[in-house]
Amino acid sequence: MSQDSIPARVQEQGRVRASQPAYFVKRASAWHPTSWADFARQVREVGRALMALGLEPGDTTAVLGFNRPEWSIFDLGSMSAGVAPAGIYTTCSAPEVAYIIRHAEAKVVLLEDEGQWNKVKAELDSLPSLQSVVMMRGAPEFEDDRVEVLSWGRFVERAASVTDEALMERIAALKPEQLATFIYTSGTTGPPKGVMLSHHNLAWTAHIAGELVEIDHRDSSLSYLPLSHIAEQVFTLHGPATYGYAVYYAESLEQVAENLQQVRPTILFAVPRIWEKFYAGIRVKLADAPPLRASLAKWAMGIGQQVAELQNAGERVPGAIALQYKLADRLVFSRVRDKLGLDRLRFAISGAAPISAEVLGFLSGLGIVIREVYGQSEDTGPTSFNRPGRTRFGTVGPPVPGVDVKIAEDGEILVRGPNVFLGYFKDKEATEATLTDGWLHSGDLGQIDDQGYLHITGRKKEIIITAGGKNIAPKNLEAQLTNSDLITQAVVIGDRRKFLSALICLDPDAAERFAQSNGLDLASVHQSAEVRQAVQEIVDAGNELVARVEQIRKFTILPRQLDVEHGELTPTLKIKRKVVHDNYESLIDAMYPPD
Repeated sequence: MSQDSIPARVQEQGRVRASQPAYFVKRASAWHPTSWADFARQVREVGRALMALGLEPGDTTAVLGFNRPEWSIFDLGSMSAGVAPAGIYTTCSAPEVAYIIRHAEAKVVLLEDEGQWNKVKAELDSLPSLQSVVMMRGAPEFEDDRVEVLSWGRFVERAASVTDEALMERIAALKPEQLATFIYTSGTTGPPKGVMLSHHNLAWTAHIAGELVEIDHRDSSLSYLPLSHIAEQVFTLHGPATYGYAVYYAESLEQVAENLQQVRPTILFAVPRIWEKFYAGIRVKLADAPPLRASLAKWAMGIGQQVAELQNAGERVPGAIALQYKLADRLVFSRVRDKLGLDRLRFAISGAAPISAEVLGFLSGLGIVIREVYGQSEDTGPTSFNRPGRTRFGTVGPPVPGVDVKIAEDGEILVRGPNVFLGYFKDKEATEATLTDGWLHSGDLGQIDDQGYLHITGRKKEIIITAGGKNIAPKNLEAQLTNSDLITQAVVIGDRRKFLSALICLDPDAAERFAQSNGLDLASVHQSAEVRQAVQEIVDAGNELVARVEQIRKFTILPRQLDVEHGELTPTLKIKRKVVHDNYESLIDAMYPPD
């Protein structure tokens, strides 16, 4: 094949690993594999079916559903036909779904179930480009006189009128600089923007990501985070196509913990909240452990942290410590990892949001070394990465090899490399504001230390300017609060105000334990003097670490979590600060009574 691309790599894996498993799905309590040869054939069928529907190179499709083989097959089949797919988050409302389909000018959309069909159906009159709707396997069959609706089976049957040779010609004709896919941003400050990624962006990034952690065809991953996010696409779509490893599709978000124990992947990418739940759960069990067992765990974790620190710095582990580690692993680490389904884990990766060094250090003491990655959709996922031998907790690692990173005069992180996007679809103004002379303006603030590690210090657009004219980045202050077991979300307030305050959300599991241990009613625990005192101690501890102007003087504990349904979080769980401010304006104002 003349051009290197993700679609070309899928077909190559189908040839060289024909009988090896490409993916697994769970049916009737067993995990059933599909070979690379069959997977490659399924991708070709979808590409041919889209060609039969009249789609030409440069056209677009969209996908709306939870992680399933059809999601991947349709996405890769679209790219194989020279068509650019756009993933949509399952939590998006009907108007948000319609906005992306309309903006991307998608001609065909793949939907998971009746719920997602209802969103599209409600907005059909505003979707002039949409020609066909395809339903995933198992969905009911629908009819609508405004658009063609096809079951998965009837859609794939359309492929019969197009030859494999015609589809392979399209794959061979793909150009490195050609648009491959859209990643729609989660829209913290306005409508989502369509990030345009090229075939070279995807192919280069998948290759370098695998090289950094030495992935190969013997690895496996669990797919459960939204596939409309670039990070999950790297591990579920582009990485397997490049290295030939198998993907297990989780049954649902609620069953991820159970599925982990069943499939025991070697690669696990997770957002910080997942790792924080492991951290909190283990700490609770250690606190309840008998004294002898607790002492053994403390000794083992001390050894584990010593080894992790040496290995993270690329240093040799002395023989005596190595022997102790082997014993600690047999007595403690292996049992913990086995219960979590992480006993085969080779690479644990955290991304999409900051994670505290305390969580990383704690879990490293159990032999679970989590490597934090930093980046964004606009650079195909990674800017920097804490790779083996070059890891420092509390940083986001050194820049990815082949990627240039520098800090602008105002502290903004600038990125240049083969992974930087083509621009925003139909948004020249935003593209010109973000891409200057090949440099991506990330919108994040940071600094690079003398050993080349990148530190994130805040978000440029989220800078708080107090009434006294002080510029404060809220991200690190919020991270200090959520570093505790009790607090899961925090929003620091203070723009044009005399001092900083915070809105705080309790972790549901921690709140339940707190209520039980203090004899409190769970429904009103957030209003109790006991929980307020506990939060005050967390706030005070954080205040000791910062300058007086950065200290949080008042706080309000909210009765519920911030969520997507109330518009306070994006589909990737980033906080929409303006919405939070609007929703809780009266509570915020109450923390700033007039003089």
